[in-house]
Amino acid sequence: MDRTSLYRTIWRWHFYAGLFVMPMVVILALTGAAYLFKPQVDAWEERAWRGLPAERTVSADAQVKAALAAFPGSRLESYRLPEAETDAALIHLALPDRAMRDVFVSPEGRVVGALDPEWRIMQVVHDIHGQLLIGKRGSWIVELAASWAIVMILSGLYLWWPTGRGLAGVVWPRFGRGAKMLWRDLHAVTGFWVSGLALVLLVTGLPWADVWGSAFKAVRTEMGWVKGQQDWTIGGAPAGADEHAGHDHAAMAAMAGSMPAAMHRMPDGTMMAGPAMSGVSLSEIVAEAKGLHLPFPVIVTPPGGVRPFGGKPQAGWSVRSDTQNRPLRAALTFDPMTGRETSREVFADKHVIDRIVGYGVAWHEGQLFGLANQLIGVATAVMLVTLAVTGFILWRRRKPADRLGAPPLPAMPPRIGGVVAISLALAALLPLLAISMAVMLLIEFALLRRLPVAARWLGLRPVRGASVP
Repeated sequence: MDRTSLYRTIWRWHFYAGLFVMPMVVILALTGAAYLFKPQVDAWEERAWRGLPAERTVSADAQVKAALAAFPGSRLESYRLPEAETDAALIHLALPDRAMRDVFVSPEGRVVGALDPEWRIMQVVHDIHGQLLIGKRGSWIVELAASWAIVMILSGLYLWWPTGRGLAGVVWPRFGRGAKMLWRDLHAVTGFWVSGLALVLLVTGLPWADVWGSAFKAVRTEMGWVKGQQDWTIGGAPAGADEHAGHDHAAMAAMAGSMPAAMHRMPDGTMMAGPAMSGVSLSEIVAEAKGLHLPFPVIVTPPGGVRPFGGKPQAGWSVRSDTQNRPLRAALTFDPMTGRETSREVFADKHVIDRIVGYGVAWHEGQLFGLANQLIGVATAVMLVTLAVTGFILWRRRKPADRLGAPPLPAMPPRIGGVVAISLALAALLPLLAISMAVMLLIEFALLRRLPVAARWLGLRPVRGASVP
């Protein structure tokens, strides 16, 4: 009897978690699957600026000069080396109104196109996936959904766990047993196969979340687990930016606008706008960067420029690989007056905690081991959508017309000491889960159980004195 009561109780938690999480699961699965192919989509978006004529190539300084001339009053933020010699260079500019612009300049020095980085395809997908296009509040919603998704998966595994059954209906669905059994098996079996992959995705996404990521950063700082610059955002904002900064582009624009404009002398004697004075030209640093053969994309940032993930403006020229495969990343700094290399940081130099997170981020983004990683990510997304669809169908098939259709409460309250311990552990590790659990229990016992119609619709046991019609 106690096992039946426990099963019903966990089934209710699984039901309510799924009811809240499933719409978000679909959004996150679809946008996450799309973001797996960011390198391919970015290349497609820039297809018109690849394979250009390169008979009379110009220097990087001349390319920047052309970009600045096309957008008067702008200032150089960074220069992305072309992937191939016949591709356009990407000049990242801060405009006078603090907006940012990606300007593409051909090898021959012609401005051939420009994009607003805020509205690039993968940037929009990224912002939906992480913030639902509504900023920090969206990040909280995504983090809350991820926290409850963990509860949903763990409770689903308990409900699925085989007890004396064969493999049919556990590892593969049973066909020929009617529609009800088939939908149940499709849901349970899909949940089993996707559970491990989904948990990895959820856990590896937490360092980006606003509340969890901020707490994680505070713990790392307090414990001395920080070595080098953190290279992932928290709640969509650079890890070293102030609390009002948006994601990378907005933070860079705000910081760039707060720094006094300075000029760089170019080889032809003209002056180029930039964040700080330098005795070494951009062309010299670009030539040095090409010789390093770093994974694409390779970004050169001038002295005084804004670091990509927050922190104080850098003192020298920066050359870094921004490849999504984090273990292959490298960052170098060069003296602004002599061009001498002053620092070099590769993935192996980071703290072990950052390296673990880096591997997780690369896996999450589908870039840790190429196409196979992307295909595994797509398969995970398809199974998560299948889980959401089959769960919805199961609910609609069993839902009474006058009730929500939550699994009925057990007649006898179960002894759930182990479940309480697991719930408390999850709540301690997932702050938004703890807060939402407390709010839900408060609302249920203080309000909903005292409202007969609401209690009946939700399948709750009303308090004494509250009669349910």
